[in-house]
Amino acid sequence: MRVIGDILQWILLIYLWIVVARVIIGWIPISWPRPMRPLVVLIYDITEPLLSPLRRWIPVIPISEGVGLDLSPMLLIFALWILYYLVGRIFD
Repeated sequence: MRVIGDILQWILLIYLWIVVARVIIGWIPISWPRPMRPLVVLIYDITEPLLSPLRRWIPVIPISEGVGLDLSPMLLIFALWILYYLVGRIFD
């Protein structure tokens, strides 16, 4: 059973880092070079299924005109850490 827990924890940890990468990509206002675009699109495609439902519950906080703070990635990261901890406790 410990092996299953380790695999689940690795999956959660990798997904968490993908969400962090998406946040960082969103902060960098550049046009991505052609070789990097498929990776950026893949990161967005992987994270959007969990972030999109969270955005329906958590509105974007307006900072200035045309600029807002999206808290859904922070909530997802928090939830992933909790799941990581729970999987470690359950399969230990």
